[in-house]
Amino acid sequence: MSLFWRVFLLNAAVLTAATALLVLSPATVSTPVLPAEGLILVAGLAAMLVANAVLLRIGFLPLRRLTRAMTTADLLRPGARPPVSGHGGIADLIKAFNAMLDRLEIERATSNARALSAQEEERRRIARELHDEVGQSLTAVLLELRRVADEAPESVSTALHQVQETTRDSLDEIRRIARRLRPGVLEELGLASALKSLTGEVHGVAVRCRIDGELPALGEEVELVIYRVAQESITNAVRHANATRIELGVRVDPSEVRLRVRDNGKGIGSAPEGAGIRGMRERALLAGAVLAVEDAPGGGTDVKLDVPIRGGSRR
Repeated sequence: MSLFWRVFLLNAAVLTAATALLVLSPATVSTPVLPAEGLILVAGLAAMLVANAVLLRIGFLPLRRLTRAMTTADLLRPGARPPVSGHGGIADLIKAFNAMLDRLEIERATSNARALSAQEEERRRIARELHDEVGQSLTAVLLELRRVADEAPESVSTALHQVQETTRDSLDEIRRIARRLRPGVLEELGLASALKSLTGEVHGVAVRCRIDGELPALGEEVELVIYRVAQESITNAVRHANATRIELGVRVDPSEVRLRVRDNGKGIGSAPEGAGIRGMRERALLAGAVLAVEDAPGGGTDVKLDVPIRGGSRR
């Protein structure tokens, strides 16, 4: 039955009941209307309106649930669906909305996978150029400075040695940037070594890394998701949360791998999620993982990533 006919029949039932009550009751209406008769009419009208409102509220209750689902739907937090209830058009409307969410989540996951794959490829390209071109050019400059400094007078040699140190520091920084863009350790030694290397590159903040259990073969994309979420969490803690202590932990359960990154910074509070956290959520969707970013007890931020173990093999 369509929504139109449901509303029509509800109103018709109320009006029919009111008419039957008026016909069967001993109440009469005079001209002009007496005060007692007026009270009876007002009471009947009020009863009819209340009954109509109650019946319509019950009938439209599934639509209210659907409205709440529409206003709270978030494709970065998939899975929530309003229950299919009601009759006729209302149930069909809820089914259509759920089917639309299914399509949108699939399309978003597909587009995110393509976008993140292109992003990673661009990271690798930039990292190669930094290492192969800029790095080699700076190395050549460093060698030439050393040769000139050895042949230059002492007054000039001192200044050239200072330029050498500056160039060497720049070369080291370029190599660090290249490693962050393209985690070669992840490709060569695996996720556990990459996470330990990641925490070892943080300066000025006490970072502890603990991995409980032997990590299973998760596959290239899933390992990259875990690494990037850990990397973004540490970066946010250092740059934005003013943290002085970070704890990174990985625990292997029979059905999933749990990543935890906790810091003692200022936390996230009620601030809206930035691009970094949204990026982590999009990456988590690629691995079918569940991501939670919340204020940690006692202050700071607690990032939790639960990745299901679906099998896989290393390259």
